Amino acid sequence: MINTITANWHKSIKEISENQWDPLIDKSARPFYKWNWLLALEQSESISSKYGWQPIHLTLWENNRIVALAPLYLKNHSYGEFIFDQEFAKLSMQLGLEYYPKLLGMSPLSPIEGYRFFIAKNKNEEELSKIILKIIDDFAFKHGVLSCNFLYVDQSWKKYAESVGYLTWTNRQSQWSSLGETTFEDYLKRFNSNQRRNIKRERASIAKNNLQISVLANDDIDLEILALMHKFYENHCARWGQWGSKYLTSKFFEKLADKSLRKNIILFNAHRGDPKDPVAMSLCLSNCDMLWGRYWGSKEVIQNLHFELCYYSPISWAIKKGINKFDPGAGGKHKLRRGFQSIPCFSLHRWYNKDMEFILKSYLPKINNLMIEEINNSNNEAPFLIK
Repeated sequence: MINTITANWHKSIKEISENQWDPLIDKSARPFYKWNWLLALEQSESISSKYGWQPIHLTLWENNRIVALAPLYLKNHSYGEFIFDQEFAKLSMQLGLEYYPKLLGMSPLSPIEGYRFFIAKNKNEEELSKIILKIIDDFAFKHGVLSCNFLYVDQSWKKYAESVGYLTWTNRQSQWSSLGETTFEDYLKRFNSNQRRNIKRERASIAKNNLQISVLANDDIDLEILALMHKFYENHCARWGQWGSKYLTSKFFEKLADKSLRKNIILFNAHRGDPKDPVAMSLCLSNCDMLWGRYWGSKEVIQNLHFELCYYSPISWAIKKGINKFDPGAGGKHKLRRGFQSIPCFSLHRWYNKDMEFILKSYLPKINNLMIEEINNSNNEAPFLIK
C-alpha cells in the first residue's frame, strides 16, 4: 500500500479545495477544523507567515484522490497556542539548540480538543497515521526542525503518535457536561445551597442593571453585529495590555458572516432594548452536541455580566438545545464555582535531539502525575452536591 501513496505539502489551505478537505472531516467534527474556518484565518491574515504562523498542511493521495490530511503549521513563536512551553524553550537554549521554528498541529488560536489526522473512512487509520508521522520525521530532520507538537489532541487518536515515540504532556481545561437537566433550575440542583443562592444573586443583578439577554443565531447574525463583536473583542484584549492575546483581525469577523461559518455561531447579547445596540456580547460556536465559548467584551463594567454572558446564558441555551458539553475557553479558576469541572487535555511532542528527548522523557511523567492530582483536588473543592 505504501508504494501507491504520494504526499504533498501545502503552504496554504487554498491549495486544497473544500471538496477535497471537508469530506475527510466528520460531520460532527469540531468546526475549527473545517476548511472554511481555516481559510478565514488565512484570508483575514489572522494567521500568516508574517505573524509566525506558516501553514504547511500535509496530504496523502492515492490514485489522484486525497485519503488523509494533517493540518500543520511552522511556528517561530509560541503565542496563540494556550499550551505554555516556555520551559521547553529554556531547556533547548541550555542545550545550545534552536527551539524555533517548530512544527505544530492544532486549529490556530483555538484551545479546542480534537486535533488528529483526518483519514478517509475506507482507509486504515493507524497505517496512514504512521505514514504521515514518518513523513513529518523526515521533514524535520531535513530542515533542522527541533520538534513536532500536536496540541489538544483527540484522545481516541493519540495512541497512534504515542506508539511511535511521541511523549504525552497533560494539561487542564474546563468543561460543563449535561446530566440530563431540562431547565436551568434543574442544573442549580447540582450545587450546595450557598452556591445556588450566589448564582441566583449574580443572575438577578443583571436585571437590576436593566439588561436583557438575547440569543442571536443564523439569520440574526450579520456584518453589522459581527463588526460590533469585533470591537468588543478588541476592547477586551486591550484591557490586558501585552497579555491581551489579540490575534483576530476585523476581516476575520467579517468572514464569519458567511453562511457556511455563521451556522455554527451563537451570540449572547446583553442590551437595554434594541439587540442591535448591545452593551456586551459573547461569541460561541456550536455543533450538534457541543458548545465552545470563544470571545467576549463589554463597553460598560458591570458586575457579574461576564458570568452571565460567558457561563450562565450559554449553559441555559445548551440545556434547552440538548447540547451535552460546553467548553467555556481557556483560563479562569472562577469557572469551578460556576458549574465547570477541570478535565485533562493532552498534547503530544517529539524532539529530534536525543539529549532533549532523554531529559523530557523522564520529566513529563512526573509533571503529568502532578497535574492529574491538581485536577482531582480542584474538583473536590467545587461546591457541588454531585461529585
